[in-house]
Amino acid sequence: MTEELQFIPFTSPADRGWAEAMEIYRRSFPYKEQRSEEDHVRALRDPHFRADGIWCGDEFVGILYHWQGDGWHYVEHLAVSPALRGRNMGSKALAAFCEGRRVILEIDPPADEISIRRLHFYRRLGFVENPHEYIHPSFRRPFEQHRLVLMSYPSPLTDDEARRFADFVRETVLRYTEHEAPQLPRLP
Repeated sequence: MTEELQFIPFTSPADRGWAEAMEIYRRSFPYKEQRSEEDHVRALRDPHFRADGIWCGDEFVGILYHWQGDGWHYVEHLAVSPALRGRNMGSKALAAFCEGRRVILEIDPPADEISIRRLHFYRRLGFVENPHEYIHPSFRRPFEQHRLVLMSYPSPLTDDEARRFADFVRETVLRYTEHEAPQLPRLP
């Protein structure tokens, strides 16, 4: 694979690669961190949200779902096709996406081998952990809040940025989940 990666936005379930994208999404993330397909389609209409298919020529590589906030981009979901894992496609895609941008993402606290490897993956790409306590609500029922670690690129978040990010998740992102009234991601 020597062709350059392309980020092609999905606009509807009729788009090329949609079925593959949804399959990767469902297999790569815990149920509580996934929105329903109906909520996902609704989110596509929000000007802050973009669901990109990652392509290399005609080969579907993976997904990069992200939100544009006030001075930053929030990477909500990044996943590569299982057939292409181990070929640095995720690293290449995220590095290309981050170029010239302020980026925020969330990871599970580093408590086991997988979560520690994930932390090192993002560190190698220039992300830093932030000390802000962050509790994220689940997207699906039964609602179970969970602690996550905020990571940012290329530098740490200020207290103000962390608060604005939590507000953005509560006020914008959670509109497209099973919450009737969005729950607040907490920052002390």
